Amino acid sequence: MKKLILLLFIPLVSFGQSKIENNSKLPSEIIDNIPVYPGCKGSELKKRKCMSERIAKFVERKFNTDIAEDLGLTRRQRISVIFKIDTLGNITGVRARAHHPRLEQEAVRVINLLPKMKPGIKNGKPVIVPYSIPIIFQVKEKKKKKKILKPAYLDW
Repeated sequence: MKKLILLLFIPLVSFGQSKIENNSKLPSEIIDNIPVYPGCKGSELKKRKCMSERIAKFVERKFNTDIAEDLGLTRRQRISVIFKIDTLGNITGVRARAHHPRLEQEAVRVINLLPKMKPGIKNGKPVIVPYSIPIIFQVKEKKKKKKILKPAYLDW
């Protein structure tokens, strides 16, 4: 069975505002509210943890790991994905890096399926927040079917 492993959902070091607001960069420590995945509530720490868990489960459900097997890839596969949550809570600017373009396409497809989120807030205004997420999974080599040799019967 293939197992999809997602590490922590990591906000990038800086946060950007919309082009209307001059697109200046903000250090992550001074954003008022992080973007929120639908249904996540509580403190900022709880929202961050909830968001990581929900995105991990979403990607695990939607990502087709059979693609790697079909491509003949083996061992551990790592796909680095970056994207932004815009001022309306939409996922934008999704980019992925992997050992094979087809894995990149699958990662982009899945991240684009994420639901609309509550945007990040700074000084009471929504801001664009970039995120990074690694998708890691193990592809097990197909075991070759062993031929069962029938015993040769001896003529007595």
